[in-house]
Amino acid sequence: MATFLYKLGKLAFRRRHFVALIWVALLTLAGVGAASAPTAASSSFSIPGTEAQKAFDLLDQRFPGSAADGATARVVFKAPDGEKLTGAANKADVQDTVAALKSSSKQVASVADPFAAKTVSKDGTIAYTSATYKVSGMELTDDDRDALQKVIDEAQKTGLTVEVGGDALQAVPETGATEVIGIAVAAVVLIITFGSLIAAGLPLLTALIGVGIGVSTITALANALDLGSTTSILAMMIGLAVGIDYALFIVSRYRAELAEGREREEAAGRAVGTAGSAVVFAGLTVVIALVGLAVVNIPMLTKMGIAAAGTVAIAVLIALTLIPALLGYAGKRVHGRKARKAQEPDKAAAEPKANMGTRWARFVLRRPVMVLVAGVIGLGAMAIPVSSLELGLPDDGVQPTDTTQRKAYDLLSEGFGPGFNGPLMTVVDAKGADDPKAAVDEVVSTIKKTDGVAVVAPATFNKAGDTAIISVISKYQPSSVETEDVVHAIRDAGKDIKADTGAELAVTGSTAMNIDVSQKLNDALVPYLALVVGLAFLLLMVVFRSILVPLKAALGFLLSVLAALGAVVAVFQWGWLGSVFGVDQTTPIMSMMPIFMVGVVFGLAMDYEVFLVTRMREAYVHGERPAQAIVTGFRHGARVVTAAAIIMIAVFAGFIGSSEQMVKMIGFGLAIAVFLDAFVVRMAIVPAVLALLGKRAWWLPKWLDRALPDVDVEGEKLNAAEAAGRPGEKELVDA
Repeated sequence: MATFLYKLGKLAFRRRHFVALIWVALLTLAGVGAASAPTAASSSFSIPGTEAQKAFDLLDQRFPGSAADGATARVVFKAPDGEKLTGAANKADVQDTVAALKSSSKQVASVADPFAAKTVSKDGTIAYTSATYKVSGMELTDDDRDALQKVIDEAQKTGLTVEVGGDALQAVPETGATEVIGIAVAAVVLIITFGSLIAAGLPLLTALIGVGIGVSTITALANALDLGSTTSILAMMIGLAVGIDYALFIVSRYRAELAEGREREEAAGRAVGTAGSAVVFAGLTVVIALVGLAVVNIPMLTKMGIAAAGTVAIAVLIALTLIPALLGYAGKRVHGRKARKAQEPDKAAAEPKANMGTRWARFVLRRPVMVLVAGVIGLGAMAIPVSSLELGLPDDGVQPTDTTQRKAYDLLSEGFGPGFNGPLMTVVDAKGADDPKAAVDEVVSTIKKTDGVAVVAPATFNKAGDTAIISVISKYQPSSVETEDVVHAIRDAGKDIKADTGAELAVTGSTAMNIDVSQKLNDALVPYLALVVGLAFLLLMVVFRSILVPLKAALGFLLSVLAALGAVVAVFQWGWLGSVFGVDQTTPIMSMMPIFMVGVVFGLAMDYEVFLVTRMREAYVHGERPAQAIVTGFRHGARVVTAAAIIMIAVFAGFIGSSEQMVKMIGFGLAIAVFLDAFVVRMAIVPAVLALLGKRAWWLPKWLDRALPDVDVEGEKLNAAEAAGRPGEKELVDA
């Protein structure tokens, strides 16, 4: 591995014009593809194998043209204080608005009159109408949305309070200016770390190129592959973070090789051969974790993982090829003035000064038990909120209080009860029943008797008369545990109904879909964790030639991810420091958050494990005692790992300013997880455990040592060739 990458680094350095042109051409090609690609159509959210999805599929078959997954605009009206909507003037204004909605767009399928449909509250002050569209929210054009907004604006001029919920007005989530602040923080950290604008600029430039290629490719393929807007945001988030980090490690090693007196081309080759090996394996762990999301069998999550994994792969390739090419252009300016003076012959021979990493490593070596216990107890305490974790998918109830979606949500709760915002759509397949109408009547009667049910609407049959839809309103909020119990109770009753009448019952709708998604994700968590951790364990065993080091890495990760998830629960579910992070409303944690954090955080956590411990392994292999190898690893790696972690935290934290609750939660969760994993687990618990294990940390059974491939991450063959007086590329061909 080291030999191949060494040659690749030298080749990229020598042929820098060609390499740079290739990457610029790829960026241009991806950009042109994104600009000329058709607008992404529907980003369908299907959950294969769930009852809610089967019901949706049945609706598409039995109610053709009903657009069960079409966009909706639920327009809510409230009369002025002291008045009622049933008054002549107010009633006329509402009916005029309904008529305007019907003619606002060719995509409008139907709009119900609130007075005819009896969707007016008991006190007559609040009413609503649901405008359904022929296409999904993602397929609506800006003209359709503008027309809807114009109707709402005109209605508000009548003196009525008019708000609109549903997905018809939802646009692509905005991430705000805070992500730019994250990149700015990364730039400052790089300048402080390297003391050179040129060296600091290289990781930023290459990361932006990598993200540009990745996100542009996703945009170009979005329509063909049915990719949602969140897919590109996740790819951008992770691509920026790892892109900067991987380039940072290569540039840092290149500067270290120059400081030892090597020529620039040789230094570039050795930097890619050593640090580049760590980049490859770190990237592989991230890719495994992201691609592994496919085991959950939720298409949207699978696509998000694969797209982000593709962006990570691009970041690895850029670090191995474009970075050495750009280093060829940078010359000695990759060092700051102070560093260039330090490389003078009389100073270069001096004993390296103990830096902060060295001093910290020596402190841990003196008190390993204290550091280990403090780290484990601290993370354990942070993980306590996980015990009260509640899962769900965000709805309009978690929108900022100043949005029209949130105002509409609150008005509906006020006028019709808390469960009205998440109706349960009960689908009855009576094709196998002797008397379909009687079977549906029995279903309606059974549901009315179910605890927690507030309202059961009359059944609506299809043209064939063999399938019916029954709308059920819970007494409780859509995301509550009580509503989940209502769904399970109706489904359980469906088993008896099928036995009695032959009719099959299924509960669907957004609320039931959320419940099924949560269950599916919970069921997949353990198999996913076993797959990802198992594959990464094998990979790290190959890298470190050890059993205990990968085991320690995996256990440390579990500690950090549980602590990070605890912090997410405390902020988003309990509301602690909610105002600081822009959380207006406490909410259940997004269903996919635990499994998503396991995947992404595991990959990123292994980055620091590989980069830090590889240096220790390298020193140990080259003859240093275990304790001294820890100090050496920290002397060379602590500063760079610290900078990389701060950069990654800044990039992720930048997405906390997003208008989308899901993106905000992901940004916060990843930022806190990287902080805990880098500074508590990798910088404190890892050296403490290695200090206690001593030589046993690097133990590997001889039979396993012979069976595992030798990837030479430490660059031992490069050192052997150099010691033999054969540092050139030609002699390494046979190495």
